[in-house]
Amino acid sequence: MQLVARNVNIWLDRWELSLGDSLVDKVQDAVDGASALLVIMSKASTESEWCKKELSSGLLRELEEKRVVVMPVLLEHCEIPLFARGKLYADFRSNFDDGLRTIVEGIAKVTNPYLAREREPEYHIDWSIDWGDVEGLLALILTYVEQAQNQPYTCLTNIEVLCSPAAKEKYQKISHEKNEPEARKYIVGVVNNYFSSRPDYRPLLVTERENVEKLLVDGETEGEQYQLRIGARRLGADTGRNILMNTSNLIRETYRHMEEVLGKPSNDRA
Repeated sequence: MQLVARNVNIWLDRWELSLGDSLVDKVQDAVDGASALLVIMSKASTESEWCKKELSSGLLRELEEKRVVVMPVLLEHCEIPLFARGKLYADFRSNFDDGLRTIVEGIAKVTNPYLAREREPEYHIDWSIDWGDVEGLLALILTYVEQAQNQPYTCLTNIEVLCSPAAKEKYQKISHEKNEPEARKYIVGVVNNYFSSRPDYRPLLVTERENVEKLLVDGETEGEQYQLRIGARRLGADTGRNILMNTSNLIRETYRHMEEVLGKPSNDRA
């Protein structure tokens, strides 16, 4: 039931078999069509001739076509079958949650049709800023691509900043007095100040769907407002683990970089 709650498509004999069905044919079909075969090991199952037949079918499929992942699951102390002695198994003997977590992480890559990659919280981060007009209002779009090192996933964050008429006037004023890069830096600075004044904003990526947050940020002058739409999602293989982002840090590093570059004399800029 824990796997069903996680949207894993399960074949279980008492759910799938009807009166008069051929046990051998149905089980063989289920094994052939599965992405993973969980072999539940207990004293009763390891001594069962019927389970040995099912296990033989799963192993044959895995060895011949490499399409069925055989995952041993240990429920109680028993004699470990030869096939399982060289494999990592989910151990439920002392802690149910630990055993379940091992299964969820192990089958994630072969049971999620929407994702295809992931890694540890060490990232290469590429980002860019775009700007333009949206229905008469000035808009800035910050795009971040975070590639996790040694992990099969990438995280994509889009921050759309839509300026109110008063905010657009402020942008134009700074552009006239200084230049447009300074005006764009000012907007990023307002957003950075907003996130710096509160705990880090850390969206949790649980599924393959985009995580969206909408915020309204006030500027320094009356009527100066910025509508933010923050969308974050992951791309790549599903490891069965949630990913915790840090959007506040992305904005903080962007503003630091802009200050560093725009603070140099114009003839030193690349």
